[in-house]
Amino acid sequence: MEKFINEFKEGDKINAELLLVNFTKGVSNAGAPYISLVLQDNTGAIEAKKWDIKDVDLQMLTIGHVYLFNADVIDYRGTLQLKIAGIQEVEQNSIDYTKFCLPAPIKREDMINRLNGYLRSFKDEDIKKIVNYLVEKHYNDFINFPAAVRNHHEHLSGLLYHTLSMADIGDFLASYYDDVDRDMLIAGIILHDVGKTIELSGPIATRYTLEGRLIGHLVICANEIHEAAIKLNIDKEKAILLEHMILAHHGEKEYGSPVVPMTKEAFMLHAIDDLDAKMNMISKGLNGIAEGEFSPRLIAFDGQNFYKPKNKKQ
Repeated sequence: MEKFINEFKEGDKINAELLLVNFTKGVSNAGAPYISLVLQDNTGAIEAKKWDIKDVDLQMLTIGHVYLFNADVIDYRGTLQLKIAGIQEVEQNSIDYTKFCLPAPIKREDMINRLNGYLRSFKDEDIKKIVNYLVEKHYNDFINFPAAVRNHHEHLSGLLYHTLSMADIGDFLASYYDDVDRDMLIAGIILHDVGKTIELSGPIATRYTLEGRLIGHLVICANEIHEAAIKLNIDKEKAILLEHMILAHHGEKEYGSPVVPMTKEAFMLHAIDDLDAKMNMISKGLNGIAEGEFSPRLIAFDGQNFYKPKNKKQ
């Protein structure tokens, strides 16, 4: 019977197809070569070791490919790990990668319907035109890519899930603060991470591309808006306001924004993005933690722990 990573127990002997997310070479204290691997299915990830590694093993391994692993599940310093006995190649063309990527909490079809609702909702024709154009241009990647390599929403369709969570928050806040330009805010939210479809390699074993490392998604997206605005003959100030929102959405220069938010919509975009990303990080930190216990220290919060309250009796 096939087992998933979240079902592994110490002492199990497994023979399972798993996605190779990363691997590094090492040398033991005795001078023997080995490799450390990170393996994944759609229930989670696990670290693994293969000792007595040979050149043929290294030549076979490609990050982002699925392999058949024969291994023992062991406990290493309180954490489950695989001790690999053998690795076999698998025909990659037959792989269903949804089995190996962490899923979004909502079905992709439902999220696409929600996205389409937002795309139809704009009253400003210039904004509607440019947002629909850029989403259509990057559509397949936009609905499939994660929102990050790690830290937050790093799962299949995580970019779409993060964007829609933000859009729901933005739509509510725009109705509460009636002097906020709702169309401009929602446009900025939908487009703010479109550059990640170029910054990141894809949903499988996600890495940064050359453009991602040398330019980054803020500048990539601002350039996309600039070029689209010229092509579509969009009002110049509206295009500049959208570019500003994208460039400012990390909030501060020390966090990668070339400018700080200088419009209400830009400030709200930054605040909503920061809130949604950090709430996702806290949820991840508390996942698997027993009620009444604290999370591990979270790097994004300067090492702060978060408490998981016990259920209150009604």
